[in-house]
Amino acid sequence: MSRRCAISGKGPMAGNNVSHAKNRTKRRFLPNLRSVKITLEDGTSRKIKISAKELRTLKKNS
Repeated sequence: MSRRCAISGKGPMAGNNVSHAKNRTKRRFLPNLRSVKITLEDGTSRKIKISAKELRTLKKNS
């Protein structure tokens, strides 16, 4: 399973760790994913991984 939001499509980003001596090494910024059970229009429920921001938006619009 990929680390990707099912709604917004957010995924990992790449960047650098920067030390005090300005040495740069690669790192990954992972999205804040949560497993949530949602109910679909036909009444069935399904587990999806969504980002915390999208979860907040869903709770706001529900």
